[in-house]
Amino acid sequence: MFINFLVIIVGLCLFEIISSVDNAVVNAHILKTMPDKYRKIFLFWGLLFAVFVVRGVLPFAIVWIANPALTMGQVLTATISGGPTIREYLDKSKPLLLLGGGIYLFLIFLSWLFLEEKKYAFFAEGFIHRQGAWFYAFASLVTVAAVYFSLRQDPILALAATIGVAAFFITDGFKKNNEAAEKKMLSPALSAWSKIIYLEILDASFSIDGVIGAFAFTLSVPLIIIGNGLGAFVVRELTVRGVDVINSLIYLKNGAMYSIGLLGALMMAEAFGHEYPFWLASLNVFVLLGIFLFLSIRAKNNLKLNPVK
Repeated sequence: MFINFLVIIVGLCLFEIISSVDNAVVNAHILKTMPDKYRKIFLFWGLLFAVFVVRGVLPFAIVWIANPALTMGQVLTATISGGPTIREYLDKSKPLLLLGGGIYLFLIFLSWLFLEEKKYAFFAEGFIHRQGAWFYAFASLVTVAAVYFSLRQDPILALAATIGVAAFFITDGFKKNNEAAEKKMLSPALSAWSKIIYLEILDASFSIDGVIGAFAFTLSVPLIIIGNGLGAFVVRELTVRGVDVINSLIYLKNGAMYSIGLLGALMMAEAFGHEYPFWLASLNVFVLLGIFLFLSIRAKNNLKLNPVK
């Protein structure tokens, strides 16, 4: 049992880290424009906010949304106690959580694959990126397919699918606005408190991906909080000490996105009744992280041997 918990927590921690790579890079760039006093405020109090407020509350909120018959207090008490009542409710709401979260993650992957500028690890990535206009067609087909199969099984599942789609477009729009706002935040004329508030909002938006993806690993909220909390702590440390290392690993973002896409596909498959072993989600992260770390290190070494003139 302990080994099971350890595999899940390590998998959650790694997934939180790689899915927050962009967040760490943005944080590091903005922190460089702030006085040392405010950097320490953000890194200490911001970490407490990120772990105990955002990543602590969000999993409970998601379970509560999937179980509207329970009050938030009942969800909190039952989830921590882990009694048969919460197991029964979680079993009933599991397909809703998995389908809504799965389609959300899969659309994030498709959006990155078709629309986002990236370092191409494979030839196919460049080809697909040049067909960016097809993203909306693929997103529509995924939505229609999910709703169609949901209606055949349970109409409430169709609602979960559309909620996942809506969540994607809401958060995607918010992130794109953040990209435009980032340039303003780099201005030294802007107050440090404004930058801290901005970074906390940005962190909250990035944490949604990690928390939703966590349900592919386990439905245990305490394990999700521990794994994601440890990951958030590592991301803050990378923000201060390791951002140059992250920037040098040019394919790390690719690994994160393929992990997100595969987790989304697994979650959708499980929502429709397919069963997978508990370790499969963690294995997905370990393997893909290893592959793209290897590709990144190889590209870095090749650049040293053959520097661009």
